[in-house]
Amino acid sequence: MYAPARNTPGIAGANHTTIVGNLVKDPELRFTNTGIAVANLRVAVTQRVQQDGTWRDGDTSFLKVNVWRGQAEHLADSLSKGDRVMVTGRLRQRSWETPEVNKRSVAEIEADEIGPASSSPPPRSNGPANAAPATAARGGLPRK
Repeated sequence: MYAPARNTPGIAGANHTTIVGNLVKDPELRFTNTGIAVANLRVAVTQRVQQDGTWRDGDTSFLKVNVWRGQAEHLADSLSKGDRVMVTGRLRQRSWETPEVNKRSVAEIEADEIGPASSSPPPRSNGPANAAPATAARGGLPRK
């Protein structure tokens, strides 16, 4: 029986997600019983909504992100509350019961990569006037 590799791009059911947002608080670094580092982050992601020709902030989602091993230790030392980050990883849902027999569930991102994100979007092209520098930057020659 054929079993595709996990998280293979282009395969139905592949689970990849990328978010850009701000850290709600400083990363929380802890260690499992076996000594593996894990950092827990909370990232606020606010969607942008266009209404009547103008852009405004929409709803904000607060997402839990888990980072493991050496990357966890590095990020705990280098990131802090308010930093803008880009997170790429896999969406995961966990469920459990409390001692009071209440069912709980959480969706979180298991991070593959985290890095700083630009605080503003890149400039938009204004047409042919901007085409030559972009071509030259890629190592090609500008068009005449």
